This record gives sequence, C-alpha cells and structure tokens, in this order.
Amino acid sequence: MRFATYEHHGRRSVATVEGSEARWGSPRPEAGGGTLRPIPGRASLLDLLRAGPTALREAGNATPDVPDGPHVSQVRLLPPLQPPSVRDFVTFEEHVEGVRRSIDNAAGVPDAWYDAPTFYFTNPYAVIGAHDDVPVPPGSSVLDFELEVAAVIGVEGRDLTPEQARDHIIGYTIFNDWSARDLQSAEMRVGLGPCKGKDTAATLGPYLVTADELEPYRDTDGFLRLALTASVNGEVVGKDLLSNMSWTFEEMVAYASRGTYVRPGDVLGSGTCGNGGCLAELWGVRGRQDPPRLKPGDTVTLTVEGIGTVSNTVVPGAGPVPVPRARKRPRSRP
Repeated sequence: MRFATYEHHGRRSVATVEGSEARWGSPRPEAGGGTLRPIPGRASLLDLLRAGPTALREAGNATPDVPDGPHVSQVRLLPPLQPPSVRDFVTFEEHVEGVRRSIDNAAGVPDAWYDAPTFYFTNPYAVIGAHDDVPVPPGSSVLDFELEVAAVIGVEGRDLTPEQARDHIIGYTIFNDWSARDLQSAEMRVGLGPCKGKDTAATLGPYLVTADELEPYRDTDGFLRLALTASVNGEVVGKDLLSNMSWTFEEMVAYASRGTYVRPGDVLGSGTCGNGGCLAELWGVRGRQDPPRLKPGDTVTLTVEGIGTVSNTVVPGAGPVPVPRARKRPRSRP
C-alpha cells in the first residue's frame, strides 16, 4: 500500500493512493493516476503507525469502501509523516569518496567508515513535502541536494538483530537531505557533525510505501535493487542503484537500536547515493563546480523506482540573524 498525507481546502488528511502515478511516480503530478482515498478520522499517519501494523493494514484495506477523494494534482502533498527522529546514515562508498575530496580535499575513504554504518541525528522539524519550495539556508551560497531513500520504523524495538529488524520496518519513502555545503564545511572543522549545514529543509515523500510492495526488488544479498535518478532543471545529473549501499536497511536499524530504542515513525536515511546523487560528489570527481551550485529558480527532481518522485524548487531564503564570535573569557573558578 501507499499512504499520503495531504492538505486540501485547508484540511489535513491521510489517504491511501491508487493509480499508475502512485505506483511508478511522475515528475508531473497531473500525469496518470494518483487518486486519494481518505482514511476516515485520521489526520496523522504517525498516530496510525503508533497504533500498530495491524491498525495500519486494516485502515488501508478499508479505503476501497470510502468514496474517492481528490486527485494528487489537486492537493498539496505534505511529508507522509512528522518523524519523531531522523537518523541519516552514510552507506554509499562512492559518495564518501567524492564528497570527501570536494569538502575536505582528501582522497579515499576513512578506514573507520568500514567498521559500522555511521549516522548523525538531523532536524525532524525541517521536513517538507514532495513539491514544497526550498529556501536557501541563511548565510549560505552553496546549496546542494542529496538523493536518498529512507526506511520508516513501524514497531518499537531495542538491541535488534538484522533478522529481527526486518519486521520493524513498516515502509520506505524518498529523502532529500538538502545541504548548505559552505556552512557544513566550516562547522565540521570543529569535530562534531553538521548542524546548520543540514538544518533548513529535508524532503520526505511523495508517499510512504509499505515494505511488502518493495520485496520484489530485493536481491539475493538482501539489498533493494531500486533505480535512482536525480535531475536539475530537467537535466539528469545522477543515476545509481540503491543496492550499491554497503549495509542493508535491516543492518542499519539493528545498529541504530543498539543500546537504545527505535520507535514508530523514526526515519533512517540511506545516505546519499553515488554517481551524481549530489552535486558535491561530482565537484570532487571533476575538480570544479560542474554542474553549478543551486540557485533560486532551480528545480531538483528525484525519482526512485517503486516509490515515486519528489520535485522541489529553490527560492530565496532569509538572511542570517547575527551571532557574535566566541569571547575569550577569563578562566575563573568557584
């Protein structure tokens, strides 16, 4: 099944999605199917996830008996859910190679990367919908997209094995981890993670696709073999396969649950794919900013086989609120 959260005539609703456009995705929402079947009494997919997989399945199975709602072309698609947490991993070796060369001017992949599927926590309040505008982050002039797929947790778990973790993933969605590369490069010299470099926008959408729908794409090694495509202003700049990840989603969930909980609605991003999954990787490979950095008016379209398409346009953002530099303080003691 496919679940959407949308706004129509000022009202927020959750629905299943039917039709050819819902299944395969389209850069043009008006092209093909995409009929919404509202779930009565539900305005939050997160609440439905917290009710459990059986409740989600029953709600979805009941929608054929509900009158058709609007077509997706008639609504504003919101993020499928408001996640309580977002963990973003870095599981594509090719991406690490290119971005490290671009941002840190270093070659290769750090040995520590191979030890475990590293992630950082990013801003759950920054999520936007499949076709929402993206403001340039305050103080940035080097905006970039990042093509990812995210798993969504449906069942609480702790200290899971990869085998157990499969039953805790309820579905998948597209994730665009918008990045202010100039801010990111400066703040990571402090030795923590990106903060304001990743804080303004993160696209989730267009739908939550339940895990069973993507099982036919699973290869013999346990990876989902989905085609990924990134375009800027209609020109394809990147293509990859999700199966080029170095860890499966189940292994990522197991690592995330080590010593703590994953809970319904938690989002786990795959990390950016290789071969043009972001501009910074291409800049590192080519040694120049080609394609150029994103600017207001540019539209980024990401398509994932079996899930759909998101397409966001960059718009001017607010200026930065001034904050002083650190003060050298006398080190007095109590």
